[in-house]
Amino acid sequence: MPLTLVPTPIGNLEDITLRALRVLHEADVIACEDTRTSSILLRHYNITRPLTSFHVHNENEKLSALLDMLRRGDKVAVISDAGTPGISDPGWILLKRALDDGIEVDVLPGASAVLPAVLMSGLAPQPFVFMGFPPEKPGERAKLFNEIKNFPFTLCFYISPHKAERHLADMIETLGDRHAALVREISKIFQESIRGSLSEIIARVRDGIKGELVLVVEGEREETSNEAWRDEARELHDGGVSVKDIVKLIEGKYNIPRNEIKKELGLRS
Repeated sequence: MPLTLVPTPIGNLEDITLRALRVLHEADVIACEDTRTSSILLRHYNITRPLTSFHVHNENEKLSALLDMLRRGDKVAVISDAGTPGISDPGWILLKRALDDGIEVDVLPGASAVLPAVLMSGLAPQPFVFMGFPPEKPGERAKLFNEIKNFPFTLCFYISPHKAERHLADMIETLGDRHAALVREISKIFQESIRGSLSEIIARVRDGIKGELVLVVEGEREETSNEAWRDEARELHDGGVSVKDIVKLIEGKYNIPRNEIKKELGLRS
């Protein structure tokens, strides 16, 4: 295949397929985000193919040269620093231009942070919608959150560590204090899943957080479901069940944030 997008490990170097290694061994050139980062992986698997930098700042400049290679019949493999290229990393523009020019393309299955994060969140895995990184500008970010606030789907975002607290606070303002999970450093030594309400997660990141982050947030719950959990919580409370046990049961059954359950019970105490 002339053009192949090849997923690379997002943490553990073993997270790569045999097919991906074969394609990289056979490539005439490997287009990568950072030659220094990619060299670590390639050296590990004794791959000695020519590298060319292909990142967000030079993607358009390198486009013509890579397309010329493809038209000559050269095999071009595209990789990112980690994960599947073309999603939040360079690769999609080249793939689209190649398709427009009638050039054969392939995208290999492989490592991605999205699916592991959705599953590790404990929230409904289907349907879910991947939103990428939230917009940088506050106005655009608020507009996006407002547009998706009524989505009944599980929401998945990439989050920058130094922006985590601010973006989480913006979400609460528009989406409400929903149940969520912040999954950190997937497939790395310090992998961690921080689960709870958005406000509880903010409290955990307030003093700073490091690593690559994926935030998974529950979709908008139907009003009937809201009333159902409230009625059940009140009934259990009136029946003498402890607050601790009620919170555990309702949270697990309805995916309701703990502080919201406690607030409801507190109003009746």
